Amino acid sequence: MLSILNIATSAGRRGAVVTRQPDRGQWPTGRLLSTAARLVEQAWNARLREHGVSHAGMIVLATVSRGPVGQRELARDQHVTEQTIGRTIAHLESTGHVRRSTDPADRRRRTVELTPPGATLLAEISDGGERLTDDVLRAAAVDLPHFRHALEALIQILDPGALHRASGITESGDD
Repeated sequence: MLSILNIATSAGRRGAVVTRQPDRGQWPTGRLLSTAARLVEQAWNARLREHGVSHAGMIVLATVSRGPVGQRELARDQHVTEQTIGRTIAHLESTGHVRRSTDPADRRRRTVELTPPGATLLAEISDGGERLTDDVLRAAAVDLPHFRHALEALIQILDPGALHRASGITESGDD
């Protein structure tokens, strides 16, 4: 058993931290999924940092690439607060990748739209990131269309807003 134990010490820490090699075959599916998601996000974040944008910023860029979107709608789409999405948008706005404006039809509503530099950045990031993820999955002999379908189904089932959108129910104050 000791042969699979790694004893690691950190500078500034007392004692040793003992870790075992993970037996992922015994992990529940949810743990596998969350670990894989974190690792994919970390790989993406490493690439995104090279371009000065966060994972949340990438999602905002992709969402607004389809046209102007309300700030409240962006927050709901990412399952974060309006304050959190506001910080992400402020960073993207400061780098010239998006611009915020007041909706002429409803002066209370703020919309976010992609700028030409934002579109260029999105194209560069998307191409490299998708290749990275798909190449890793193909190397692991994953049936990519089947895997994507399973992920889409999981998201659809677990997305708290999916029921509301499917039934046409809207919340008051929607953007």
